[in-house]
Amino acid sequence: MTRETQFILGIESSCDETAAAIVADGKQVVSSVVHSQIDEHAAWGGVVPEIAGRSHLRSIRTVVDQCLAEANMRPEQLSGIAVTNRPGLMGSLLIGMTAAKALSYAWQKPIVGVHHIEAHIYAALMSIEQPTFPFITLVVSGGHTSLYRSDSALAHQLLGATRDDAAGECLDKAAAMLELSYPGGPSIQKAGEHGDPKSFQFKQPMLNPESLDFSFSGMKTALLYKLRGPGNRLTDPWVIDREHTADVCASFEH
Repeated sequence: MTRETQFILGIESSCDETAAAIVADGKQVVSSVVHSQIDEHAAWGGVVPEIAGRSHLRSIRTVVDQCLAEANMRPEQLSGIAVTNRPGLMGSLLIGMTAAKALSYAWQKPIVGVHHIEAHIYAALMSIEQPTFPFITLVVSGGHTSLYRSDSALAHQLLGATRDDAAGECLDKAAAMLELSYPGGPSIQKAGEHGDPKSFQFKQPMLNPESLDFSFSGMKTALLYKLRGPGNRLTDPWVIDREHTADVCASFEH
């Protein structure tokens, strides 16, 4: 007897992207629609929670409708709905969860909450027929930097995490100090393409050999001191020649 294909509508709104996707049997992405908020946050040099929440509210219905249209599917063909319910920005999460609950009620479909960091790990397994367990995963984003041991597709043990800023947030704030555009990661990478990664020294983000935790706040402070001296004020003039921007970026990224 042939098993009927399970089509799940996934909804994600944990930070600054409103996204929906339809996945068949947990492996094949049938359609995927993402509304990015980069332009809305660029002027602020980072994600503003209030702006993010309002943007999700405006776009989530359109994103879901477009996702169904691209899959050429009707709601009654869905088997269920999955929605990010943690971790993330509270207001942004509420928009996605409220929308998912409303659709679940209207369409009479089961709903399940998803830990989106664990979903990052699972996404890496979607193209692998028989993954070998256990394995170690480094999950890096604007809001999270974590190290996990995975014993199965649904069993994950946290080995270490950032004690303060995430790697992505650190890069965004570093780019703002360097007067580069948002998002910071690509801007720093591009600006440092022809720089010398050994010209400036920055402390490694691992706390100590006995811990797998990270700390990125000290890197931001070190960059501020290198750019503007020990005064620690963003309004102070640069104490290094701006011609060394490429070297600073390459060293910071390294």
